[in-house]
Amino acid sequence: MRWLVDGTNVIGTRPDAWWKDRDAAMLRLVDMLERWAADSGEDVVVVFERPPRPPIRSTVIEVAHAPKPKPNAADDEIVRRLRAEADPAAVRVVTSDRWLADRAWAVGASVEGADSFRNRVDNS
Repeated sequence: MRWLVDGTNVIGTRPDAWWKDRDAAMLRLVDMLERWAADSGEDVVVVFERPPRPPIRSTVIEVAHAPKPKPNAADDEIVRRLRAEADPAAVRVVTSDRWLADRAWAVGASVEGADSFRNRVDNS
């Protein structure tokens, strides 16, 4: 399964003061996703609204961002990537955004809520 993860949605599932240092929150999420992907063998792409500073590199997952930072830019990037997939039915989109979920379902992908996904990763 290929996972396209709306990074900010997953970060926002825990009120751990992530908003005080968004770049550190991005780094923590990538670290968590790397461990989960390494253990599970899942193919993970996490998409952020803007590039993290400093850039986050990973050899386990793909860390991506929208081409231009703006509201819903990560959602647009996830839809763009999903439409480029050869087999959208083999992709699961992680989001809490109804707009994005509707677009993912429309092209044949499955959707998992950000909170449910965070629980999955936290408990693995």
